[in-house]
Amino acid sequence: MDPDSAEVKAAGCVVHRRGGDGVEVALVHRPRYDDWSLPKGKLDAGESWEDAAVREVEEEMGTRGALGEELEPVFYRDRKDRSKAVRYWLMEAGEDDDFEPSDEVDEVLWAGPRDALERLSYDSDRDTLTRALELIDQ
Repeated sequence: MDPDSAEVKAAGCVVHRRGGDGVEVALVHRPRYDDWSLPKGKLDAGESWEDAAVREVEEEMGTRGALGEELEPVFYRDRKDRSKAVRYWLMEAGEDDDFEPSDEVDEVLWAGPRDALERLSYDSDRDTLTRALELIDQ
């Protein structure tokens, strides 16, 4: 399936950093859905997939980083039964960390791979994280 043909287009990142115990990945908690997911969001009109991914990470986490390798896109039906495509990239976390809780994201959790996989609420996010971890030098 072509992501450009989806009714709803979103982009996000698997944000990672080096911690004292190895690689950590960022998860965001969305109070509206009471779920844990990877940072992502819908494209604004005229916005590129890549720009949306960077913007969403900055808005949701308060960090800005450079996009790395693109991951396999995810396709599913959203809560309104529309076709949705999400394109993800790897992103190494930047030094800036200006997270401020909001109605959209009220918590950011940095976790090791095993804990992150257990905490994620959706199988599609677990699949994306699993593929990303194969590419991240651990």
